Amino acid sequence: MFGLGTLINVVCIVAGGAVGLLASGIIDDRLQQALLHACGVCVIFVGASGVMQHVLAAQAAADGTISLSTQGTMMMLVSLALGTVAGELLDIDARFETLGEWLRDKTGSSGDTRFVDGFVSASLTVCIGAMAIVGSIQDGLSGDWSTLALKGALDAVIVCSMAASMGRGCLFAALPVGVLQGTVTVLATLLHPIMTTAALANLSLVGSALIFCVGVNLIWPRTFKPANMLPAVAIAVVCAFV
Repeated sequence: MFGLGTLINVVCIVAGGAVGLLASGIIDDRLQQALLHACGVCVIFVGASGVMQHVLAAQAAADGTISLSTQGTMMMLVSLALGTVAGELLDIDARFETLGEWLRDKTGSSGDTRFVDGFVSASLTVCIGAMAIVGSIQDGLSGDWSTLALKGALDAVIVCSMAASMGRGCLFAALPVGVLQGTVTVLATLLHPIMTTAALANLSLVGSALIFCVGVNLIWPRTFKPANMLPAVAIAVVCAFV
């Protein structure tokens, strides 16, 4: 079935968020805050490990010693710098918040002060990354939904934890995931030649850096504006062809 992978991913996010929302009703505010910080630490390490995986390369010398070299740091710096400038000019963060506020009002959640933060944080966490792009292209070209199903299982756990501490806004992260991955699936034939190994590596590296920023925000709110850094992902792909 065409687009089945995205559908599975969306269902997993909603299901995970629903479980987390049910759990939030039986834990107090202090425990919710502790859970939010724990989730933030996990997201930070997910982002950091993704960055280190691409930046650090082990090299074995003739004498058997192993040394570490860095790669991709200049590309990451250029992508984040230019992407942040573009994002700030477009003010993507404000647009995300406006969408979150609209969803909050339309779903009768106007009294939920955490709705917008939950929606934005969860959306950025589950949307950014090479897995979403690769899985969607596989789904669009050959109907292989296995990668997106695996991503859906991981997203369910992440959104479950976030919803338990940040509320129902996290469930609506399924909307941008559906739009993004659905669009890539439809355009898979056009995007496949562009998403080379180098392009996907760059996307994964910069995407991991943005996930790290999301994790930091879960512990220290408003430290970064990850939404305004999103254009960096597109610039990272372009850098693979420069």
